[in-house]
Amino acid sequence: MEEIAKWNAPVESGPAEITVTSPERMRELGRRLATVLRAGDLLMLSGELGAGKTTLTRGLGEGMGVRGAVTSPTFVIARVHPSLGDGPPLVHVDAYRLSGGLDEMEDLDLDVSLPDSVIVVEWGEGKVEELTDDRLRLRIDRAVGDTADEVRHVTLTGIGERWAAVDLSVLAV
Repeated sequence: MEEIAKWNAPVESGPAEITVTSPERMRELGRRLATVLRAGDLLMLSGELGAGKTTLTRGLGEGMGVRGAVTSPTFVIARVHPSLGDGPPLVHVDAYRLSGGLDEMEDLDLDVSLPDSVIVVEWGEGKVEELTDDRLRLRIDRAVGDTADEVRHVTLTGIGERWAAVDLSVLAV
């Protein structure tokens, strides 16, 4: 039975580990990441509160050339930022307040938006994996407790055929 599970398991690349030393460097990582993204990409961001998920997404928005300030969509759950050029829109979702899985996310119609957009879901683990076999998982770790330490450790793991040949280590800032 284990061999069957191996055949059905999605291909996983990486992980690439990148150390980021400031919020500006986190934005720069987002801008660099934007250069390898395309319509249909799903990014799942995880990390503690204040880790830099929204800061990274702000850099993505800058790199993708989308309209509107990228801010945390915590209370509206999702924001769509249309492209100012010919690129895909950025859909930014904060699933922190959503307790259910994909069923609860269905109201956002992410499955409809995915083919034409880049979708970034903060706190998406266990909630959006069923949208696609291809996704990029980003885990941001920081020092815990009362600290002014701005160093973050970002682990990028590509899942699925889409990410199999992408060298994520070139994104180091």
